[in-house]
Amino acid sequence: MIVCIPNVLSPEALGKLRGLLSRAVFRDGAATAGWHARGVKSNEQADPLDPLAQAAGEMAAAALEASEVFRAAALPRRMRPFLFARYVPGQTYGAHVDDALMGGGAPSDPRGEAPLRGDVAVTLFLSDPADYDGGELVIETTAGEMAVRLGAGEAVAYPAGTLHRVAPVTRGERLVAVTWAQSLVRDPAAREILFDLDSARRDLFAREGKSRAFDLLTKSRAALLRRWAET
Repeated sequence: MIVCIPNVLSPEALGKLRGLLSRAVFRDGAATAGWHARGVKSNEQADPLDPLAQAAGEMAAAALEASEVFRAAALPRRMRPFLFARYVPGQTYGAHVDDALMGGGAPSDPRGEAPLRGDVAVTLFLSDPADYDGGELVIETTAGEMAVRLGAGEAVAYPAGTLHRVAPVTRGERLVAVTWAQSLVRDPAAREILFDLDSARRDLFAREGKSRAFDLLTKSRAALLRRWAET
């Protein structure tokens, strides 16, 4: 399931976050890639120990966690700190799959946090699409490749186990924030069922208010969540 999440950051929050990052220290992004991805990663990443990047990460995390769409789609149990990536013309990130386990003292985890199972990947777009060309997030699906290029302040959540890449940037600057969530529900197919049920009951409530049908949908979703959740 690939879910686009609108309005994660307000224009005011987006401006403040980008202001922090304009003064943050950026380094070669290949330093945080696994051995198998290092050769295809060409970008810059904000130093995760830079206080400015940390402040920006806290802002992004608070905004994402406040999104009802994200919470319904990802059912997050734990989140990784945000990483900020910058791409300029000629830079790209070739096809790769994210690590199944993240953290635990790996080079990409200078904070030394406990390992997290990467179930859901999130890319939060920080640049206006008019300000750069290329740079699409390309996700491989059973129906073919899906290219995602959203507005500033919008995000996409997708299964972290998919092969994906960032197309080369040909003009301007692509600035994004990326993070990963360990979900309460490990199985992506189960998460999709729960998300569809939540969407259906919200639509029904908006049309009819609290009804017998709404209560039965809520009961069924709760029963499945109890069956599938790992706490």
